[in-house]
Amino acid sequence: MFRSDVRLDTAAAPASPTRAPASSSRPFVPSLLCAALLATVSSAVLAQTAAPAGSVSTQAPVVITGTLQPTSVQRLAADVVVIDRETIESSTADSVADLLRREAGLQLSRNGDAGQPTALFIRGAASGQTVVLIDGVRVGSATLGQPTFEHLDLNSIERIEVLRGPGSSLYGAAALAGVIQIFTRRGAGAPRWTASLAAGRFGSAQAAAGLSGAQGVLDYAVQLGHERSDGVSALRPNDRFGNYNPDRDGFSRDSVQVQGGLSPDNTQRLGVLLMQSRLSNHYDASQFLPPNFDQDNTPDFRSEGKTRLAALDWRGDLPGTLKAQTRVSRSVDDVRSGAAVVNRFKTTRDQLSAQLALKLGPAGQLVGALEHTDEQAASSSFVRNVSRTNTAATLELTGASGALSWQADLRRDAPSDYADATTARLGGAWALTPALRIKLLGGSTFRAPSFNDLYFPGYGVAGLKAETGRSLEAGLAWRTGHTEAGLTLYRNRVHDLIGYESDRTRCPADPAYDFGCARNINRARLEGATLSVTHSAGPWELRSTLDALEARDERTQARLARRAAHQGSASALYSAGDWRWGASVLQVGARPDGGKRLAAETTLDLQAQWRVSRGVSLQARLLNATDERIEPARDYQGLGRQFWLGIKLQGNL
Repeated sequence: MFRSDVRLDTAAAPASPTRAPASSSRPFVPSLLCAALLATVSSAVLAQTAAPAGSVSTQAPVVITGTLQPTSVQRLAADVVVIDRETIESSTADSVADLLRREAGLQLSRNGDAGQPTALFIRGAASGQTVVLIDGVRVGSATLGQPTFEHLDLNSIERIEVLRGPGSSLYGAAALAGVIQIFTRRGAGAPRWTASLAAGRFGSAQAAAGLSGAQGVLDYAVQLGHERSDGVSALRPNDRFGNYNPDRDGFSRDSVQVQGGLSPDNTQRLGVLLMQSRLSNHYDASQFLPPNFDQDNTPDFRSEGKTRLAALDWRGDLPGTLKAQTRVSRSVDDVRSGAAVVNRFKTTRDQLSAQLALKLGPAGQLVGALEHTDEQAASSSFVRNVSRTNTAATLELTGASGALSWQADLRRDAPSDYADATTARLGGAWALTPALRIKLLGGSTFRAPSFNDLYFPGYGVAGLKAETGRSLEAGLAWRTGHTEAGLTLYRNRVHDLIGYESDRTRCPADPAYDFGCARNINRARLEGATLSVTHSAGPWELRSTLDALEARDERTQARLARRAAHQGSASALYSAGDWRWGASVLQVGARPDGGKRLAAETTLDLQAQWRVSRGVSLQARLLNATDERIEPARDYQGLGRQFWLGIKLQGNL
């Protein structure tokens, strides 16, 4: 049982052989889109009416992920979401994946609850079609071909940027669906310490501590974190494969992060990042050992995973209008899992990148980038260690003139084990008013075959083609001092999806493939709409999102597994003096999975915070307050109602 490399999302495989009715092939549901558009425009009109003159915000966040150089979201054609530290601390989310799923356009699938293997779908695409970066460094398993979200610690994160839509023209392979970039905490100002403790139901506990600051030309930040839970059985009784074991499948995670920087002046910085996360979890499975090879689901299956990252980067201004940046990094994803037989999958990824930005006057800014990546995989399942190299060159032009802004990207990837790939992106934004913009963006994308797709014994086939896609999106964005609203319509066609081929005649002649193989067999159509609205009014902070998705296999018209047609969230925070109360609700529609229809789910979270004194605060959270029956994937289960009580401390040294 190779659980660490079981693909969670299987985008290429339809969940049900049932064909959709003819009307389901329509790009969108007109009434839903009209409602979404009406909601956005109504919010904009109400905000404009309520806001005083001159209240249009000039403090739009500057983001890094949508382009190669920091750019205001007001100038981006790309759809980028920013989750800052304040949002993280005010959220009831207990993991990175749970935080992200509350954004429009992102859905989650998980083999149990927090700490278990997790997949995130951006706009219905597979988790392996998303690039995850930590401070610019790519992380994740090259054997599985997808990021390991369950290894990430929420406490060490300063902010997250999510690019929803094509990103291959900037980030290469796997950015078919988008990019999730995590920025760790950085020191600034006087030395400052933080600490937090929390305990909850199911034997759950969290602890974290940090120290950060700056002294002269040096800045530093250290973060430590620990989290554990006894959990419940990850599987429900009577699962289809007979793997259920009534024991608890808990987890523990430890993390450490050290970041430092040297800034001789305010035009350049030399930075270093060291990070390690260790996750240990239990899960239900079966082993089939000689001499009888009978199924045995009684052992205590465990997975031990480590994610390590080291990076050194320099960025600064050069003579004239040039800006430069270089980075060298290594990331390691190492997982051992099993019971009597332990399987290991280890990815080592070395990266070297450099880029140069030149201002061209009215034409905007031209950025050129070079990147070299060396990936190596070692596994107890592979006959030999495998590797690939890739060298890529990127050109990007961004600029603005009056109400119009534009961006264009072109990238060429030259990998060692599949065909070269060229991807491009072109888009622009037009400010209809100081508060309202219209955006249009199109691009081409690709995803490289994973090492499992190419080399796993009895499954992988060398010579597979990369998955490719074409994406087009249009959107409206509204921003004032009190309200932000956005509506995006998108369509993404993906070809040559790699999936399981059961027809023996289409696989290599080797008897090892008697049960099937990997093959480019499918095409997928991903289209839908995302709507988000945030509004602040006095002591109130309100947020809502709505996601409508059509994700289908174009051969059969069957809906892709674990993708809900609708998902929505809403949250409200109320602050009064030293108190803050909040509530959030997440509704996920029904979705197919392995021949079964997973029921729709609605979860309600409640929280209260009390600032006892300066630097001391208490927090209480009630997660899944209605004790909703959660099935994040077929036959798996989430936790029931869970109460948390915690304390946070902070101060200056």
